[in-house]
Amino acid sequence: MSNRPLSPHLQIWKWGPHMLVSILHRVTGDGMAFVGLGVLLWWLGALASGPEAYDTFQTLATSPLGYVVLVGLSWAFFTHLCSGLRHFVLDIGAGYELDANRMWSIASPIIAILLTAGFWAAIVYL
Repeated sequence: MSNRPLSPHLQIWKWGPHMLVSILHRVTGDGMAFVGLGVLLWWLGALASGPEAYDTFQTLATSPLGYVVLVGLSWAFFTHLCSGLRHFVLDIGAGYELDANRMWSIASPIIAILLTAGFWAAIVYL
């Protein structure tokens, strides 16, 4: 039997909000890359293809499913932004205290939801 140390794994680590934020950071980055790129390319293609194609895009983008996709993309953006800022602070060596890390891990997705709601409120009401 080897005396080499074992790497920590899921049976050893206790699940915490910092793990959720880290996973959300990766998922939202991938979601924006794939879904966001698809929507952007569709919008640019419709814009370049003429009024009929753009009307089709606009009709689908403003349908209930289109709003779900657009709100989801904006939530992904703000979640990724808040998590990225949290990681940036950690990268400079701050925020590793357990209480501070836990507080910002919980606050990050909440702030992202509030920013998403504020963003869409500004779009709808302004």
